[in-house]
Amino acid sequence: MSHGSKVLFYVQHLLGVGHVFRAMRIVAGLVGSGFDVELIYGGQRLQNFQSHDAKVHFLPSLNSARGDFSQLVTADGTVADDRYRDNRRDRVLEILATCRPDIVITEAFPFGRRQMHFELLPLMDAVQSMDRKPRVFSSIRDILQEGNKPSKDWQTVELINRYFDGVLVHGDRNLVELAATFPFTAEIAKQIHYTGIVTPPRDQDTAAPQERYDVVVSAGGGLLGRELIFAAAEARKSSPFKDARWCILTGPYMAAEDRKRLEKYDMEIHQFIPDLHRVLKTAQLSISLTGYNTVADIMAAGCRAIVAPQWNKKETEQLRRAELLSKLGLVEMLAHDEKTPSALSAAIDRVMSAPPPDWSMIRQDGAAHTARILHQSLTGDQSMQVSS
Repeated sequence: MSHGSKVLFYVQHLLGVGHVFRAMRIVAGLVGSGFDVELIYGGQRLQNFQSHDAKVHFLPSLNSARGDFSQLVTADGTVADDRYRDNRRDRVLEILATCRPDIVITEAFPFGRRQMHFELLPLMDAVQSMDRKPRVFSSIRDILQEGNKPSKDWQTVELINRYFDGVLVHGDRNLVELAATFPFTAEIAKQIHYTGIVTPPRDQDTAAPQERYDVVVSAGGGLLGRELIFAAAEARKSSPFKDARWCILTGPYMAAEDRKRLEKYDMEIHQFIPDLHRVLKTAQLSISLTGYNTVADIMAAGCRAIVAPQWNKKETEQLRRAELLSKLGLVEMLAHDEKTPSALSAAIDRVMSAPPPDWSMIRQDGAAHTARILHQSLTGDQSMQVSS
């Protein structure tokens, strides 16, 4: 039941899809707790996008050019010119004026999305000038991309202090604190709220019989992870699950030739399964990368997991997450050079002989707790017992 408070949530994905699916879970939590939500969606439309009863404003699409974040392209692949950007900016400002929200949330910004400053900074200035100024929050994952120049991180601090009332860190501080990947956390400490991991709702049914698999292999959006998928397909022959039912999730962006190659293996192949955690609930083992949403699904399902983080000198998020979970005994981690059939087969033996993981040690009510934090920001109701 709505309590009349309105949230305007800005989401823009440039390469992967994880940001969108985490935002979708947060939107579901906000709507379920009584907020009226309007979503500004700026990336390519995803086939499995769900609005969860939020009103969605689809902007003219922008994405990075084949992973080149310095260049933004339109839906047909042409470089976005000034007119295209101005049109988007004006549309964002129109949505704000019409919506008149009580709360504005920006996903990733100002910790990321610097490419979108052409519309986000005007949005922030417009929010500041409203007669009834909304509360403003940044929504970020628990582990950020590292290696920024100090000047960029300091700019983030300046933007937080200029425009924002709070930073929603979607993680458990007992697992990892923001300071581990953001060097100036002390300067914004008063604005930080840890929400817990944004896991999917727990009240959904388990998978139907035709969706039940013993082993689920997944590669997130599919741009990364092909080595792991093919290693898993080969490892099946020498694993304890050689006669079991396997499913491979390629993601929407896996190359067509790689999907074709997978057809020679006796496994079910899907691009995507909605509500992956339902399928994992009845699985004996998950084999995956270590993206935020995949790990959240594994947590919610409580299953055994082998993770192979994708990382390089600039992108260390998955590696940090995998190392943290491995130290807690919650996953079996494979290094870069271990994405081979033999190494994976040995990892399967190890993880299946170990005790089941106790995922309950990590706070997992991120969507619901986000709603509580936002409600308290409007009411000042200390009885909500919102903790950080």
